[in-house]
Amino acid sequence: MNNRLLIALPLAAVLSLPAVAQTTSSSQPAATSTENATGKAPLAPPSREGFWGRINPFARKNYVKRQTEPIRDRVNELDELTSANSKSIKDTDDRAQAGIKLASDKANEADQHAIDAGNKATAAQQSAQQVTTRVQTVENVVSNIDQYKASNETEIRFRPGQTVLSKNAKDAIDQMATAVKGQRGYIFEVQGFSSGKGQAAIASSQKMAESVVRYLVLTHDIPVYRIYLVGMGNAPTPDETAKTKHISGGRVEISLLKNDLEQLASTSTGDQAQQPK
Repeated sequence: MNNRLLIALPLAAVLSLPAVAQTTSSSQPAATSTENATGKAPLAPPSREGFWGRINPFARKNYVKRQTEPIRDRVNELDELTSANSKSIKDTDDRAQAGIKLASDKANEADQHAIDAGNKATAAQQSAQQVTTRVQTVENVVSNIDQYKASNETEIRFRPGQTVLSKNAKDAIDQMATAVKGQRGYIFEVQGFSSGKGQAAIASSQKMAESVVRYLVLTHDIPVYRIYLVGMGNAPTPDETAKTKHISGGRVEISLLKNDLEQLASTSTGDQAQQPK
């Protein structure tokens, strides 16, 4: 009897420990619920622990499932929340990268526009300089439009009473006329001189000069308005010693005079060639 009593007392003490623990836990005030990442209150401990407390050596599968189901639901919610946050972060990063790329493209486009504007400004400045240069050239030409300068001269000799051109005379005229083919801004000054006196000398010098003019017009297609003819008769001419003398026989002096119109034409052609296409 005493032996049974000794065994029963320790067993009763062991069995009473869970009940004392449950009483102690229930006597403590409940903790204030706080919100978490899921927006729900934290899981509260079960209100009843049962006879065995939190550790039930005889718990079945359904009991364990019921106890762990709230935890599993919270874990799933946390996974979904984490996935949503990751997606939101990724979307934000994609939008940021797209914004950075758009800003970079806009900056590159602005740089290209600035380069194009600079090139156009440079081209405009060059065009303005060309226009200024040409205007100055035109002003110089206009101011000197009636100023002709001697470019080439030759002299053709005639025997007394002769007005027909010799082969040497034609060769000399050919050389001068060929040099002005296709050009502008020139005139031929043809002056005839003849021995004799008075109107007879003037008429003779006129005929010799006319033979030269006729050859220029018919053979080389020189316009008549580009030829200035005058019969000087027996007018005295200075020689190399600056002393005047009268000639014997006849002669015709041919002078090629030019102004700056040809220079203007060549400048205009050069400007057109330099203009960008």
